[in-house]
Amino acid sequence: MAPMSEEDLAWFKSTFRPIPRPQLPDDAIEYSLYLISSSPTPASADAAALLRTRLQEVQRSASEIGKNLLKDYIWQREGFGLQITKQNDRTFLQGRTSFGDSIEDEWVVVYILRELTRKHKDLWVRVVDSDGEFLLIEAAASLPAWLEPAVADNRVWINCGRLIIINPKNEKKKVIEKISLEESLKIILEDPDRLMHSTRIEEEAFYRLRKYPKQIEENLHRALVTVPRKVAYLLHQKPAYISPVVEAFYIRDPIALRSLKTKGPDSLLFPPNDLVTVSVQFTRVGYAQLKSQDFPAPATWKHKIPSSHDSETYFQAETGMKISCGFEMLLSDPQNQDKPIVREIKLLLEDIDTGDETLPTDEEIKKEWSHQQDDEQWMDISYEDLDSELKGRAGGGSKPGAFGDRSAQENLQRIVARFEEFLNDDSANFEGVDLLGSDTDDDDDGEDDDLSSDDEDQDLPFNEEEFSNMMKEMMAMPSGSGPQARPRPARTSGKVEEIESSDDEHSKIEEISRQMEAELRPTGILDIDPRGAAKQPKSVKGKGKQQQQEIGDDLDDDRSINVNLANNLLESLQSQGGMPGPGSNLLGMMGMKMPRDDRK
Repeated sequence: MAPMSEEDLAWFKSTFRPIPRPQLPDDAIEYSLYLISSSPTPASADAAALLRTRLQEVQRSASEIGKNLLKDYIWQREGFGLQITKQNDRTFLQGRTSFGDSIEDEWVVVYILRELTRKHKDLWVRVVDSDGEFLLIEAAASLPAWLEPAVADNRVWINCGRLIIINPKNEKKKVIEKISLEESLKIILEDPDRLMHSTRIEEEAFYRLRKYPKQIEENLHRALVTVPRKVAYLLHQKPAYISPVVEAFYIRDPIALRSLKTKGPDSLLFPPNDLVTVSVQFTRVGYAQLKSQDFPAPATWKHKIPSSHDSETYFQAETGMKISCGFEMLLSDPQNQDKPIVREIKLLLEDIDTGDETLPTDEEIKKEWSHQQDDEQWMDISYEDLDSELKGRAGGGSKPGAFGDRSAQENLQRIVARFEEFLNDDSANFEGVDLLGSDTDDDDDGEDDDLSSDDEDQDLPFNEEEFSNMMKEMMAMPSGSGPQARPRPARTSGKVEEIESSDDEHSKIEEISRQMEAELRPTGILDIDPRGAAKQPKSVKGKGKQQQQEIGDDLDDDRSINVNLANNLLESLQSQGGMPGPGSNLLGMMGMKMPRDDRK
C-alpha cells in the first residue's frame, strides 16, 4: 500500500475526530491521582522511572489503608483500586468504582483518597461522578457566586487532606473562563496564588465524612439466616460473595428464574437440605433490597418455611431462602458465566465435591462462627416519625429516636436547615416562581427597583383552606361552604398592598358573584359530575360588553394571583413529562387528572 501523501494526511487530520469518551455511569465514581512537585526534575529517563516508583508507593499506601480500615468491609458492587495510567504524555494513577445503589461506598472511596493525600503531601486528587464535581454539590450553599457548574470542571482538588479550588484570573468578570485538565495542573505547579482553601466549603463538602472511619463499620448489617450448609460455607470463606448474590436476586429476570423451576431438589445446586442457621454480613443497602422483595418461595422450598409469619424462625428461613435462590440464579444464569466471581465459586464447589474441602460441622458453626445479629431499627421509618423530624420534634414518634438511626436524623435535619436557609436567602431565585414581581414585557419602567428589603422580608399570610378554595374556584370546582374568606393581600408591581374590605365592598362582591353564577350556570361549567370533574362548557353567551367589563374590572385584583398560580401549575405539569410530580399530585387530590403533554 502506497504511503499517504502530505495532502491526504492534511485532509485526514482536518476531518478526523476522536471517538468521544463514554460518559461516566450514574452509579460510578472515577478518581485520578497526580504527583505534582515544585522541586527540579531530573533527566527525562530518570524522571519517568522516579515517577513510576513514587506512584507504586502510593498504591502500596492505598493497600495498607484498605487493610486497616476495610478488613471486613463489603462493597456493594466494586471495590477501590488504583492502576498506573499514561495519558497525553502524563503518567498518573486512576481508578473507577461502581457502587450500585450504595452511596456510602462512594464516600468510602473519598475518605480513602483524602487519607492518601495526608500521607503523600505532593499528591493531588481529582474525584468526579456522573454529576461532575459532586463535592461542590455538597457545599453548594457556601460556594462563591462565580463558581457555577459550567465552569467548575477541573477546579476541585484534594491535597494534604484539604479541599482546594482553583480561582479564576478575575472573579469580577461577567464570564468566567473554563479550564482544561492540563491548565489546571499547570496552575497548581506555577501559580499557587490562585489556589483557594475555604474551611467552610471544606466542612460542607466533607460533611458525610465527619464520622469516618467509625461510619465504615456502620455501613454493614449482620443478620441470622437459615441456609443450606454449602451456602454457609461459601459465605464464611468469603463474605463479599453476598453482594453479587443479592444483586442477582434483586435484578432477576425470567431467564434467571428458570433454574428455580425444577421438579425436585436434586437438580438444584443448593437444595433446601441440611440447613444451618448462621450470621451473614450484608451491606445495609443489600439487606434492605433483600428484605423489601416480595418473593414467593419456590416449590422445593415451601415446606422449609415455617407457617407462622410473625416468628423469628420464619424471617430467618425466608431471608435464607432468598439468599440461596440468589446463589442459584448467579451461578445458573448464562450471562454470568464469564464473571470471575462465578468461576471462583464454582471452583470452591468442585473442591467440595471432590473431597478437597469439607463442609463445617454443627459443632464448628456453634463454637467458632459468629452469631451476631444487628438491630434493624435503621429500617424503621414511619410517616409520623418523619413528620415529627421535619417539624423539629425529634423523637416525637412512638419511641425516642424512632426515625431510623441517629445518622438518618442528622442528615434530615441538615436538609431541612439548608432548605430554610435557601428560603430566607434574598438572592435565591428560580425562573417562574415569582411572575408577578418580574418584568415579563421587558419594560424598563423601574418599578421593581423600588421594592425595599423591608417589603421583601414581609411575611405573606397563607391559609390552607383559602388556598384550596381558590384552587377549586379557578378550576370551576365548588369551594367550601364556610363563610366567605377575607380578601388576601395582592402583590402588584413588586409591592405588597393590604386590601381593606368594607360592608359596601362586601355587598358588591356578593352581587358580582351572583351575576357571574347566573351567567355561567347555563353553560354547564358549574355542573360537577360524580367524579368531581367539571363538565365542558357548551357555549358562553354574555349579556353585553358593558357588564362583562364591569365584572372584569372588579376581579382584576384577584386575576393576577390566579394567572400566576395557573402558570406555575402548568409549568410544573409540563416539566413532569407525564410522570408523577407535585403538580399532578395536587390536582389529583382535588379529583382532576391531567393528560400527558405529547407535544414535540
